[in-house]
Amino acid sequence: MERTQTRRLSGRRLSRRGLTAVSLLALAATALTGCASGKATGGDAGKETATSDGGTSTAKTGKVSIVVIGGKSDDPFFSTVKRGVEDATKLVRAGGGKVTYLGPANYDNLGPDVAKLTQTAISQNPSAILVPDWVPENQDSAIKQAIAKGITVFIYNSGGIDAAKKVGAVKYIGSDDYEAGKAGGAKFAEEGAKKILCVNTVPGSANQEARCKGIKDGAASGGSTSKQLPLPSSNFGNPSAVTQAIKGALLKDSSIDAVVTIGVGDADSAAAAIKQAKAGDKVKLGTFDLSESQLNRIKNGQQMFAIDQQPYLQGFYVVSMANQYLSYGVLPPQNPILTGPLLVTKDNVDKAIAGAKAGVR
Repeated sequence: MERTQTRRLSGRRLSRRGLTAVSLLALAATALTGCASGKATGGDAGKETATSDGGTSTAKTGKVSIVVIGGKSDDPFFSTVKRGVEDATKLVRAGGGKVTYLGPANYDNLGPDVAKLTQTAISQNPSAILVPDWVPENQDSAIKQAIAKGITVFIYNSGGIDAAKKVGAVKYIGSDDYEAGKAGGAKFAEEGAKKILCVNTVPGSANQEARCKGIKDGAASGGSTSKQLPLPSSNFGNPSAVTQAIKGALLKDSSIDAVVTIGVGDADSAAAAIKQAKAGDKVKLGTFDLSESQLNRIKNGQQMFAIDQQPYLQGFYVVSMANQYLSYGVLPPQNPILTGPLLVTKDNVDKAIAGAKAGVR
């Protein structure tokens, strides 16, 4: 989970960034309309009609209502997701619809809290609920309840295609966290790291566990090892606590020569811990997701990589696809719709920096 603060376009004048957002909206509308679609009868405007794929299609004059459930408001990763959501929302509003965003106050009790948010969303009787499946044992019952009430559900960001199929969601949109971890673990091993520490500040979360497992398996493919450092979820967003925990692990085990974190805030803490442990000449650093500080460290040779799952695309795609599906029965045949992983290293960091400055990386 996890970059850049959400930015809104001026209502009076579009900047270059604004023009890019509008272009993306137009592209999405064109591309999605070119995919397989159900039939809507012109005389049924404003009604829901069955489509050939078994879904429903709201005619152009209908009111699409979408609830997006995501991360907490000060999570930098979900700031970028929300930027994508907000840009896609322009298309929804153009058709007379609306999009509502809900997020937990913190991640201390993630699964039950998101299940409650799903119940809140159900009570609003929306056309669709878009939700990560972070903790299936807590969330799946509420997600299935939404589907049983006729609410369209898309899973995004976490859970993967298996979670989407299990609950009966239309699509999964996001990265494959296990494969992302494997790519990072293999990169560490390729660069000579032998013992990797995967720092997990949201233990029990399906996507974070999958990331650390992927790191372990990717490292093993290159003859290296990895172990997880699980920290209390209350440490998420607490830089001092994370720094001290990582520093302690490095001082306790001098054979650790690489650290990878599940998010950018933790990566900043890891960089501080490596420096405080005076291990900068030995311990390599990597992280999931991007931020300006990660990209600058990569460019300056102080960090090996960042694994990008393109959160902007997750927010943009899931809202725009849900809108097109509800409005016209249009749906790309691919499932899952993958937004990552992409490995950002010194070889391609300049392009990532340009994207980050535009607020979409």
